[in-house]
Amino acid sequence: MSMYKQAIILRADLEMGKGKLVAQGAHASVEAYRRTLSSKPQWAEAWLDEGMKKIVLKVKSEAELIAAFEAAKRKLTAVLITDAGHTQLEPGTHTAVGVGPAPEAEIDKLFSSLKLL
Repeated sequence: MSMYKQAIILRADLEMGKGKLVAQGAHASVEAYRRTLSSKPQWAEAWLDEGMKKIVLKVKSEAELIAAFEAAKRKLTAVLITDAGHTQLEPGTHTAVGVGPAPEAEIDKLFSSLKLL
């Protein structure tokens, strides 16, 4: 049973193409992992050893994305992804949040109200 997981939260209101959506989620995952590796290396290493469990969730607006980010960063490592605007979106658009890896119970406590993507 895995003890650690990562949460990736994406905005459903932007109607990004599938490739763009995956890319934004990947940005969130990698950057959250990098920051967790610096701040909580034991969590990052355990998560790698356990198979890198992730949960991908959706929000309906930028306000919901920011709220999720603010709630997460009070307790865990969290990153807010902002698009550069080279393809489908305007520069500076907030697209995703990555949280953790962190203890699974902490992720679940924060995001149990969000729906899977």
